Amino acid sequence: MTTSGPPPEVTRTSVLPRDVLAGYALGSVVTGAFGTVPGLLLLPYLTDTLGVAAGVAGLLVLLPKAWDVIVNPVAGRISDRTGARRPFMLVAGLLLGLLFAAIFAAPFPGGAASGGYVAFAFLAAATAFAFFQVPYVAMPAELTDGYAERTRLMTWRVAVLALTILVSGALAPLVVDLTGGGREGHRWSGAFIGSLIVAGTLATFFGTRGALTHTATAAEPSLRAQLRVAAGNAPFLALLICWVVQAAGIGTMLAGVKYFADHVIVQEAGATFLFAAFVGPALLVMPLWTAVGKRHGKLRSLVAASLLFATGALLLLAAPALPGVAVYLIVALVGAGYAGQQVFAMAMLPDCIAHDTERTGRRQAGVFTGLWTAGETLGLALGPGIYALILQIFGYVSSATGESAVQSDTARLGVLLGFTVVPALLVGAAVLLLRRYDDRTGAAGGPVDNPAVWTTENRTPGEG
Repeated sequence: MTTSGPPPEVTRTSVLPRDVLAGYALGSVVTGAFGTVPGLLLLPYLTDTLGVAAGVAGLLVLLPKAWDVIVNPVAGRISDRTGARRPFMLVAGLLLGLLFAAIFAAPFPGGAASGGYVAFAFLAAATAFAFFQVPYVAMPAELTDGYAERTRLMTWRVAVLALTILVSGALAPLVVDLTGGGREGHRWSGAFIGSLIVAGTLATFFGTRGALTHTATAAEPSLRAQLRVAAGNAPFLALLICWVVQAAGIGTMLAGVKYFADHVIVQEAGATFLFAAFVGPALLVMPLWTAVGKRHGKLRSLVAASLLFATGALLLLAAPALPGVAVYLIVALVGAGYAGQQVFAMAMLPDCIAHDTERTGRRQAGVFTGLWTAGETLGLALGPGIYALILQIFGYVSSATGESAVQSDTARLGVLLGFTVVPALLVGAAVLLLRRYDDRTGAAGGPVDNPAVWTTENRTPGEG
């Protein structure tokens, strides 16, 4: 592990102007759309429109995303070596918009050929997304050195993220329905989301052009050395593993939205209303989470938000016996927990990166965020795979008509359990992984606005 080197240029706490906050936050239009819509539409598109068996469809969704585990750290390394983040985001974001539209434009009539085409297009889109997302997530640690300022930046980002999830998650299924459903409806929906991604890319690139950055001047000489440094950072590893497990839980719930709407609450356009109930309140509770974070710190706030998500998910077990209004109110509770989980986990990442930069004097935010985004992508991809496996086990019947087939009571039970119990366990239990992570002010003996503070394995802050 590198322990010496030139000091980083991160020397003072800075306050970010509003135009930079807004410009950076608009990048979440890209990450939110790509992180939400495939998890929402892709599995039903394969099983209920292209006629692919549920188990095979789960693999087709999972395997291309697993590629990100390899490509994301490489994208981070390339970004670190050049030191420039925004040019990568511009090129990759524009390419991603085109590839996203291509995913839902399968030109082959047969299920097997169409499934292969979708897997290939999804793989290409995931690669482009890596070269947008990794530099994007690396930017907060370089935009500001303030502990509280990073929470403020993440609050803006998550607010835009929540709005994007609301727009893309609610409108994508609606566009499918309004344009005729089936293959044609999915083509229009893919083009709509692709356009949204292009708009978000341009807004972020031009919105951050005046931002000042604080970066170390030297990088580790090789990707292997950077990965070794990251692996030796115990707080980062604990946070990363928790993030991946929670992403798998959220991905499982996302994959089940349409199935839950069709087979449990049985309401037309139910997926759209579920998304509105999930994301809408998140925008309202963001100031509350900011206040909670200031009072109790990021770690305790992350635990509270995760447990709120898990509690709400378990309450949804009673959905078959509840009126629709009650179900949507519980989903809003889940959404409030999701908003806090996103804010505090993402605000803790730049703390880890800044701490590493201060400790080593090296510029390697790209590799840290490459591992972070690879883990998130893998977790979100595991979600549909887990949900598809549950459907397969409980006997879910696929369809090639564009409409879901009539399901047995056992299959509907699988739909319910996959949407409630599994996400609750994954998101709630994952916080146990952070039991040795400590970001309290007293742990480092310094003010809150210092760089990251923690104690792990009885080390002092200076030892990381």
